[in-house]
Amino acid sequence: MTLPRLRLTALDCPNALELGYFYEKLTGGTLEPLGDLLPEEVTWIELDTGHGTLAFQQIDDFVSPTWPGGDKPQQLHLEFLVPDLDAGEEFVLSLGGTKAEHQPGQSFRIYLDPVGHPFCLIKQP
Repeated sequence: MTLPRLRLTALDCPNALELGYFYEKLTGGTLEPLGDLLPEEVTWIELDTGHGTLAFQQIDDFVSPTWPGGDKPQQLHLEFLVPDLDAGEEFVLSLGGTKAEHQPGQSFRIYLDPVGHPFCLIKQP
């Protein structure tokens, strides 16, 4: 039997295109073309990061996760390597991300994307 291969990771969100643009800027990846769709018609879009694919799926009743716990805990998180945590933080904040209050480590920092999904910047060894 051939083992399954992971094709992509999809994030639920209130606006697929807006969150796609955030991660496109964060990763330097490329969002798939919209084709004949108008921006307001996009409910699913994929981003080729060069190291894997992220997808964004619009959910009408989306509720942001609470992190590190709470009523709506995270179901997954993304991790990105950076050579400099301070420069990485400045970049994330300039894109509209926010630094999470709870910071449990020294070699990584936790942020929230514009709709509340947690993700980490990790100091590249």
